[in-house]
Amino acid sequence: MTRTAIIAGSGALPRLLAEALNEPVYVTLDETAVPEGIDHVTARIEKLGKLFKELKSHDVGAVVFAGAMARPKINPMKLDHHAFRLARKLGKGDDALLREVLALFEDQGFLIRAATEIRPDLLLAPDTLWGRKPSREDLDDAARAQEVLDALSPLDVGQGAVCAGGQMLGIETVQGTDAMLSFVGATPERLRRARGVFVKAPKRGQDLRIDMPTIGIETVEKLISAGIGGIVVPAGGVIVLEQERVKARIKEAGLFLKAQ
Repeated sequence: MTRTAIIAGSGALPRLLAEALNEPVYVTLDETAVPEGIDHVTARIEKLGKLFKELKSHDVGAVVFAGAMARPKINPMKLDHHAFRLARKLGKGDDALLREVLALFEDQGFLIRAATEIRPDLLLAPDTLWGRKPSREDLDDAARAQEVLDALSPLDVGQGAVCAGGQMLGIETVQGTDAMLSFVGATPERLRRARGVFVKAPKRGQDLRIDMPTIGIETVEKLISAGIGGIVVPAGGVIVLEQERVKARIKEAGLFLKAQ
């Protein structure tokens, strides 16, 4: 039997995938918690060759990347030749680094599986609408935020942006979504023309087998704290965790979530 290894970062997604797979192997690069009763492999980014051998010894033929992962701190004195190839991309953008990660695993004969292939129910269908109906101004703000993200895609900046009353309040960078939403929440009222809309979307040309944009209940709570009025995501393009909780909280708080 060919098994799938989960290269696990933080958050709930790796556990959800483990529950859906038959005899997965759980791979951690740090102190990430491991579900009980599952084969577990610890790895160091400097010793990718050792990881590849261990995965093959566990009959792993495919890998899936899941959860948030910070850029690794690498000890250059301990790099094997696989890790050295990866280290050369560390000065580039996230997309270049992640493409190299995928290429390394594929060169070793591993099939790369998308998290959404294993759990397609984590995606939203077109025209999904939770909570209130967005206004014309909300939709215009969403279109403006998406326009900015599209323009920045070639520069490999981020996956999220907030626009309010036609004015950009925040653009996600390396600090991530939570940091951006906190920054927006600290914006003085005199600079805000409206509550605004948060758009989360993949970068154009992004390989969605890895680093698929993800939101969940924590994102919604940050949105509420920041005083933002709603969320727009592309249908089939963003993972939404804990969907029933997210849907209920969106409605309770008078917000909206739209997939289009």
